[in-house]
Amino acid sequence: MTISKGPQAFPRSEYLRRVGLVKAEMARRGVDALVVNNSRNITYLTGCTARSGITPQGLVVSSAKEEPTFILRGLDAPAAIHQSFLERGNVIGYPEKLIANPDMDGFDAVIDFLHELGLASCGLGLELGDLSAQTAEKFKARMPKAKLVDCTKAVAWIRTIKSDLEIAVMREAAAIADAGIMRAAEVIRPGVREADAMAEIMATLARGANGKPGTDLANVFFCSSPRTGTCHIRWSEDIIREGSQINIELGGVRHGYVAAIMRTFSVGAPSERLRRVHEAELAGLEAALSTVRPGATCSDVANAFYRTIEKYGVKKSTRCGYAIGVDWTEPTASLQTGEMTELKPNMTFHLMLGNWIDEDFGYALSETFRVTDSGVEVLTRAPRKLFELS
Repeated sequence: MTISKGPQAFPRSEYLRRVGLVKAEMARRGVDALVVNNSRNITYLTGCTARSGITPQGLVVSSAKEEPTFILRGLDAPAAIHQSFLERGNVIGYPEKLIANPDMDGFDAVIDFLHELGLASCGLGLELGDLSAQTAEKFKARMPKAKLVDCTKAVAWIRTIKSDLEIAVMREAAAIADAGIMRAAEVIRPGVREADAMAEIMATLARGANGKPGTDLANVFFCSSPRTGTCHIRWSEDIIREGSQINIELGGVRHGYVAAIMRTFSVGAPSERLRRVHEAELAGLEAALSTVRPGATCSDVANAFYRTIEKYGVKKSTRCGYAIGVDWTEPTASLQTGEMTELKPNMTFHLMLGNWIDEDFGYALSETFRVTDSGVEVLTRAPRKLFELS
């Protein structure tokens, strides 16, 4: 039976453009073949969003072939055929005998393929930061004549500047994130179980917005009193009570691309302390956004925020955000003091202004934005207010 491809997130030409950018970087580094095993980078280069858990997989980008070759577990291969732009012959499923085998694994299949291509003594790029030490040693032992080059963040840096097609998908993801926040404002009420509120929020993230469904569920963090001094915990078994504060961080997802947003909710009248922090952070957010333009640095954006909130008597000890895109965080540019990465058009960031001040008190506010040719486009559009619910 022949597997037919499902609808692709982007046209074939877009994926080949990305592969071309990677090949140019490979040439600059003296690399003939690059083994990509980071799942986010694989999504970027192929469109495949399915995951194989801890099972090894490798996307081989060769300067001699137009398309990459995706080598993964045999039972996962049909997902790659369905979801990726790759021709059927460029998806190779390796046999089950390599699973839970103490002597061999899926990376042996990748190495075998490299030998078949005649690349045993080539310049070989590896994402060493995403490989175990044992796997790195395997490549050295089985390809002793190859010149191994660490390309850990090579693809991630390419991902930081989006195409217009990617920006369009990020806008769709942002609309879904906004819908999730607005649904939270509808369902967070005294007497409601946190789990039931979360079920409604997640259903909205799956249903999507503007006719575009969510294609995955990203992390959702629901930090309620007395846990608002935390940042990365889920909902509890508690009932929402009058006087509670809830900080939510969530993301909308379209074809692997994530737009994130954070908002703070007060069940009943907020405390004066919370009002004061909200006023400071809102002013800081606006100051940071007004700093965004091509040529400015990540440090410029962060410092504008820090300087502003300090005028209100508030401090934040953590960074102000990070590059965002495929599968949420991109491990490259960070919005913090001293980060001199220059902003360029179509970079996208999560301006993450969550502030965890004490063990039992914190505040959440954020936007996902795009750097434009002359300034900034804020992709998320939910009201920038402290939501007061009753």
